[in-house]
Amino acid sequence: MARATRLTTQDASFYFLDESNTPMHLGSLAILQLPKSGLDFDAVLRLIESRLHLVPRYRQKVREVAHGLARPVWVDDPDFDITYHVRRSALPSPGSDDQLHDLVARLTSRPLDTSRPLWEMYVVEGLAGNRCALYTKSHSALVDGEQALEISQVILDEDEVPPPMADDLWIPEPAPGEPALVAAALAQVVSQPREGVETLRMTLRDMTSLVDGTTEALGKLVAMMRTATQSAPSSPLNTPISRSRRFAVARTELERYRKIRARYGCSINDAVLTVVTGALRTWLLSRGEPVSEATALRALVPMSISEARPGTKGRSVVDVCGADEAGQPHGRTSSFLVDLPVGEPNPVVRLSHVAHATEAFARQSQQVTAQTMIRLSGFAPASLHARGARAASSLSQRMFNLMVANAPGPQIPLYLAGMRMVEMYPLSPLLKNQTLSIGLTSYDGYVHYGLNADRDAMPDVDVVAASLQESLEELVDVSG
Repeated sequence: MARATRLTTQDASFYFLDESNTPMHLGSLAILQLPKSGLDFDAVLRLIESRLHLVPRYRQKVREVAHGLARPVWVDDPDFDITYHVRRSALPSPGSDDQLHDLVARLTSRPLDTSRPLWEMYVVEGLAGNRCALYTKSHSALVDGEQALEISQVILDEDEVPPPMADDLWIPEPAPGEPALVAAALAQVVSQPREGVETLRMTLRDMTSLVDGTTEALGKLVAMMRTATQSAPSSPLNTPISRSRRFAVARTELERYRKIRARYGCSINDAVLTVVTGALRTWLLSRGEPVSEATALRALVPMSISEARPGTKGRSVVDVCGADEAGQPHGRTSSFLVDLPVGEPNPVVRLSHVAHATEAFARQSQQVTAQTMIRLSGFAPASLHARGARAASSLSQRMFNLMVANAPGPQIPLYLAGMRMVEMYPLSPLLKNQTLSIGLTSYDGYVHYGLNADRDAMPDVDVVAASLQESLEELVDVSG
């Protein structure tokens, strides 16, 4: 029979969870500095095409099995067209950052075409300051964060001149016929009855049962504190959402978090979560929401976890930006739930609460070795964001108010077809009844926040973005 790879249970759950109001794709926005000669789109296209053999699933599409007898399969797309997936777009020159963010929000709102490989990439010209942008979105079923990499990890280079790549003569494998797929599905039902039951549940779209099974498979990834047994606090972050999105960003200096770490003996991630807490507090107050000293918001936080280092007294250090000077993140990843003390007016006390929570988690966590965090260019945040989305989808949304997905990145500049990447903003998907998702990535001396929000339920997401810088300033000022 012609070759076909069946989707894993987790991949299949993402594929079927994809709805018009909750498209399950990950995104990233890279800002690139153009050379004096301007953009060479054909060079970008050639480079991306030359790297596709490193992410073979990007030339495959999903094919469902008749009558839902088994999970869908990955098959090569015989009509694969790189120019469909890599598109050229433009802002009215000179385009502003706000116009770019509006474009990204519109592109994020659109579902991917399930009849083709589940990814798209847009090269956006016309950005002021002799810059262009690269917006990428890949379906969560396509990227598992371990074996199946996100395409950003293979197209960025440490050198301005891309290294030569061997010629890739790709010939699509013929897809199996429908009778062969049905026969294989029936054989699987006979040999693996439990698998057949799970497939039937999927066919009936009983996603609650499916996610229960997925939770067990992701048990090694999600290590939760005792707060996981309680429902998340009531919050305006949790309302029905539309299919339209807003996108906002913030860019802060990594050195300022390092100074906070040195002053208080906390981790950089503690400082980051405290900054997020302060920004959410400001946003709640701007809305006139009741905020008391006991008010909290619960966040699911996927992150990189380092081994114990000198000066930590044997404690594992939870550190979002814990990459070494060469950009290598520390080797473990995990996720946990933490209550963010948005009701606390003192930023140092907020930091103390967050640091205590992460320290408790570090003692309890079941860590998972991240063997594929660095590939080729060393730009691994996409993998960690993919793992974060998987962790979030495996839990009841009643258990947390929002996801804050943190990922370390290299502290050296990276290049795409000779263009230096100066900024990189992640974009995590929204889950049902969750109006905000925050992704952040450290890269080349900065911490970049990407905020994905529902357009109708959270038209003021820019308040959160602006408040991130203010919250950092407040914490730095108090730190002396």
